[in-house]
Amino acid sequence: MKKYLLGIDIGGTKCAVVIGQAIRSDKIEVLDKISFLTENEFGVSHVVERIFDNVEQLLARASITAGDLRAVGISCGGPLDETNGVIMNPPNLPGWNGIHVTKMIETHLGVKAVLKNDANACALAEWKYGAARGCSNVVFLTFGTGLGAGLILDGKLYAGTKGMAGEVGHIRLADFGPVGYGKAGSFEGFCSGGGITQLAQMKALECLQMGDSCAFCPDITCLESISAKKVAEAALAKDKTALEVYEICGRFLGYGLAVLIDILAPEIIVIGSIYERSQQLLATEMRKALSKEALSQTLKFCRIAAAELGDAIGDYAALAVADEYCQLGSI
Repeated sequence: MKKYLLGIDIGGTKCAVVIGQAIRSDKIEVLDKISFLTENEFGVSHVVERIFDNVEQLLARASITAGDLRAVGISCGGPLDETNGVIMNPPNLPGWNGIHVTKMIETHLGVKAVLKNDANACALAEWKYGAARGCSNVVFLTFGTGLGAGLILDGKLYAGTKGMAGEVGHIRLADFGPVGYGKAGSFEGFCSGGGITQLAQMKALECLQMGDSCAFCPDITCLESISAKKVAEAALAKDKTALEVYEICGRFLGYGLAVLIDILAPEIIVIGSIYERSQQLLATEMRKALSKEALSQTLKFCRIAAAELGDAIGDYAALAVADEYCQLGSI
């Protein structure tokens, strides 16, 4: 019997291929992994070829063939046409427009491939193996390079028409603000790595123009090298400007969560990546905004948690897509 699952995680910064094995319905074992920079500047074909090369290397290292794979799960940022396995020009993957990725994988490996939005895939992973185990109504937020939501409603993944549900990063939270998902003042603009960087650049410039010191940007030449990680490190060291950036981010995170709580009434909202690493910088302002904006009756029953799977969530997410396909009896 075929025993193995293959996961492919396609991201704007890096990609990964991972091989795993389902131990039981709520446990999966990651056996091996290869990750590499996306190098999208060389074109889509270059990235796809690197994926194929690394898949072959991974199979060889495990001493198995494609015939030993039960299914391939592909996790990628949206928008996607999940039904037809097509990547449809995600903002963090320029040039990936109308890419029939499942057909490419199936042709190359001869194994069924399934495509899911990365937020949907991460929602499956945290629901099956992580912080949301045992819950029926779950929201997962990526909060990384971009911001998207994966929804588990009444014990099932809810993908919406053509798999397009959960693009909450596109919601406008303010008339003005950092740009995310092509929209100024969007949820993604305030709550993503790129958004934090934009906020930090604005606040650092303001600080320098006032003649004050800024730990993460000592002078104007440093503006372009600012990153969310640098700002977080400065905030943990109590830099005033860095703390202000994370307070703004936390406040707008609370505003966005209040919308989701009022509409969906989830038992738990699991937040990954930046929130998982920096929740101590975000939680206070987030909870202030939630208490002000969300329905108190609904908020009372909703737990906010950091992703339990940590930095490995992308690996588990891609494998969870393949595992779900198998568990649903499709093969």
